[in-house]
Amino acid sequence: MGATDLNARVRKHRDALRAAGLRPVQIWVPDTRHPGFAEECRRQSRLVAQADKADATLQQFMDDALADVDGWTP
Repeated sequence: MGATDLNARVRKHRDALRAAGLRPVQIWVPDTRHPGFAEECRRQSRLVAQADKADATLQQFMDDALADVDGWTP
């Protein structure tokens, strides 16, 4: 299979997605292989945990929100 065959298949697939009302989007995400990535995750997790502890009403809000999902469908 040549590159032109592959390009045609990709183009056809993308055209079908566009016809279905979708459009392509490019996003950039952190590189999990980057040195320091895991430590940065830990740092941010600690900050979030500290913020959660500092907000006494947060847990009640989360519990109320969880209780309010009855009847939702995926």
